[in-house]
Order: sequence, then structure tokens, then C-alpha cells
Amino acid sequence: MVKRLYDWVLSWAERPGGVWALFFLAFCESSFFPIPPDLLLIALAVGAPFRAFYFVLVCSVGSLLGGIAGYLIGWQFMGTIGGRIIAFYDLADKADYITALYKHYDAWAIFIAGFTPLPYKLFTISAGAFGVDFFVFVLASAVSRTLRFALLGGLIYWFGPGIKRFIDRYFNLLATVFTLLLVAGFVVIKYLV
Repeated sequence: MVKRLYDWVLSWAERPGGVWALFFLAFCESSFFPIPPDLLLIALAVGAPFRAFYFVLVCSVGSLLGGIAGYLIGWQFMGTIGGRIIAFYDLADKADYITALYKHYDAWAIFIAGFTPLPYKLFTISAGAFGVDFFVFVLASAVSRTLRFALLGGLIYWFGPGIKRFIDRYFNLLATVFTLLLVAGFVVIKYLV
């Protein structure tokens, strides 16, 4: 079933509505859907590398709006819809951990979840449930999701379709290394300034 869903997502890259599908997929993934939009973003960018940053923009906006929808689910509907979404992904046991992350790291927790392979939807819903400052949430989400998608789109734009195999194989490692470098940079700035 997962393979069929994967193939279905990629099939949108060859259809006229592929850009709208990318937007919709990015929106849904940020609040409840399991398949990340990265797959379709890569497929669209490989098919038209000169439009890679346009696809990045569409994906980023869709993801940000979906994240806001997830925040609203957590804020207003945690007891009904939000709880069911988190239970569906078997992430209920992570709620205490997420709470601790928000108490200590606030925007960093959102940024890291938005950029890395962590389940971003869990963070969007719980950000609303825990009352994370909405402006902080939107800013951290916009920056992290845009960086994530721009990394993919930029690699395809500059290195061409051959980079797809490299991205597919090492995406989680690349995202983790980038996040660690970014956090290390802020720690250095904090203690040297």
C-alpha cells in the first residue's frame, strides 16, 4: 500500500495539475498526511530544473499554511481531531517529550522539526495545543520549511537530475548535518558575543 501511495504521489509530476498537487500535498503533510512533499518536489524539479525554485516556493507556502492548519487543530480541536491524528501515527507517547522541547527550546523545536525528518505534523498540532506564540511558530516554520525545500530544489537546479539519487539516499543525513551545523553556529554566536 505504501508503494502504491508513493507511486501515486510521483505520478503527479507528469500531470498538468502537478504544481497544485505539490501545494496540496505540502499542506496536508504539515497537518495530517504521512507522505512528505519532498518526493513530488524532487520529481517536478528534475522534470524542469529551471523552475526548481518556483516549485520550492509553492511547496513552502503550502507547507506553511498546512502547519498553520495543524496549529489551529491543536489550539482549538486537540481533544477531538488533534488527539486522533497523533494517535493514528502512534505518537501519543511522544507528547511529554514534545512538551519538554517546547518548554526549553520553543522556536528551535519547531525549526528542527520543520527542517529534519521528524514528524512535523506532531509539532504543528502540539504547538497549538501548548500555546506556543503564534508569531514564533509561523516564523520558525517559514524559515525551516523553506530551507528544507530550497536545499532540495537548489541541488537539482545546480547539479541537475543526477543529484536525485544522492538526495534520495542521503536526505536524512544531509538534513541532520545541516541542522547540527546551524545549531552549532548559534551556540558559538551566543557564547562569543
